[in-house]
Amino acid sequence: MSERDEVLRAAANLVSAFARNDREAYFGAFSTDASFVFYTLPRPLLTRDAYQALWDSWRREEGFEVLSCISSNAFVSLQGDVAVFVHDVATELRMQGEQFFSQERETIVFKRQGSRTQEQQGLWLACHEHLSAMPEGLPPP
Repeated sequence: MSERDEVLRAAANLVSAFARNDREAYFGAFSTDASFVFYTLPRPLLTRDAYQALWDSWRREEGFEVLSCISSNAFVSLQGDVAVFVHDVATELRMQGEQFFSQERETIVFKRQGSRTQEQQGLWLACHEHLSAMPEGLPPP
């Protein structure tokens, strides 16, 4: 399997875990020192633990639940042991009993963990996620 395919698989696993509300698998796809920039928040989240705490408070206080998440227009740029993954995401959420739909663009930076040999693939973990609003007037993917 090529490195590009490894990154695409890591990204697909991350998106799939998010889409099915699998907290453990979703956060397990990120390194502990991962950072998160969401345009919906007033400041960046600088660790995985900070995001997990926020996620847990959303679930507890807002009834947060992901109903679906569809990735499209994926692009991977390999930079040695780092890969930049960019895609469009269509997400449906439930908060406070109401459903919300969003169209966003996301960049996820992956870093290979450990070494890669012919026999063993490297493990790609996300170390940064940046979510942006989709420009207005664009059709859904």
